[in-house]
Amino acid sequence: MRACATTCRQAPPAWRCPPEADGAQVLYLIDASVYVFRAWFSLPDDMVDGDGNPVNALFGFARFLADFVEEVRPEYIAVAFDESLASSFRNEIYPAYKANRDPAPPELVRQFRQCRAFTRALGLAECASPLYEADDLIGALVVDGRARGLPATIVSRDKDLAQLLSAKDTLWDYAGRRRLGYEQIPEAYGVWPEQIADFLALAGDAVDNIPGVPGVGKKTAAALLGHFGSLDVLYANLDRVCDVPVRGAVKLGARLEQHREAAMLARRLTAIACDAPLEFRSGEARRRGPDMDALHEVCDTAGFGTALRRQCDRIASLGAAN
Repeated sequence: MRACATTCRQAPPAWRCPPEADGAQVLYLIDASVYVFRAWFSLPDDMVDGDGNPVNALFGFARFLADFVEEVRPEYIAVAFDESLASSFRNEIYPAYKANRDPAPPELVRQFRQCRAFTRALGLAECASPLYEADDLIGALVVDGRARGLPATIVSRDKDLAQLLSAKDTLWDYAGRRRLGYEQIPEAYGVWPEQIADFLALAGDAVDNIPGVPGVGKKTAAALLGHFGSLDVLYANLDRVCDVPVRGAVKLGARLEQHREAAMLARRLTAIACDAPLEFRSGEARRRGPDMDALHEVCDTAGFGTALRRQCDRIASLGAAN
C-alpha cells in the first residue's frame, strides 16, 4: 500500500504540490457515505416502503444526487461507496480501527444497496470494495485522473480527503456550500494537504478510534509539522524537537521516541491508499443518460411519489455528457 500524501522535506511556504496538466474538464468524485448517513440521521425513519422498510436514507441521498447532477451537469463523475461499514484492510492492521462505532443496522445496509442501484440507474459510475474504503477508491481515481489531465473536485465534508488535493483540485462540501482549494487547507485544518495523514497520526483521530501520540494535541502536531515538514523528518530529528516553540518541548522528543511504532502504525491508517484497485478508470466515468425503467423501478419499490420522478425526467432530458 502506498499513501497519496506527498513526502515533503521543507516547511511551508516552500512547499507547493506540482501543478497539474492544463484542462477545463473536471472529475467529480462523490463520497456517498457522507450523504447517505446525513439523510439517515436527518430524515424521519417513518418514511417506509409498502413492506414497512425504512427508505429515508435512500430518499435523501437520491434527492441530493439528483440535485447535484441537475445543478452541476458534470461530464465526468463517479460515486464511491463503503461496501463494508465495519471492516477494511485497516482492521487487519489495527483491529481497534473504528471499533468505537456501532454496527450499521440491517435497514441501513439495505438502503446502501438501494442507493448504489439508484446511482447506476441515474447513469453514473459507482464503485465499492470489500477491502478498501470509499476514501481509498476516491484517492485512486484522483491519481488516475491527474495522470489524464483531469483535476478532481471531491464532494465531501470529510477532512481526511483534503490530503488528496493538489493545486487544481477542490474539496467541496456541497451541502454546506463550502469549497476549499489547496491553498485554503492550512487555514481550515492547520496543516497543508500533504501533512494531513501525518497530522492525524500524531494528534489522533477519535472518529476512527486512532489514539495518536499521548500528550500531542492538534496545536502541538501542527507546530511539529510546521517545523519539520513531515513525520519522517520529525523522527529523523528528535534531538531538535526541543527547538519547537510548544509547551513541554524539552520532554516531547522522548515521548515521541517512546511512541514511534504507534505513530508509524497510525499513519498507515490515516493515509489514503491511492493504489486501491479500480473497476474503471477516470476516463470511463463519463456521465451517461439515465435508465428511466430502472429509476422507476427504484421509485416504485420505495414508494416514492412524483417529485423525484419528475426530477429524473428533467435529468434524462439533459442526455448523456458530450
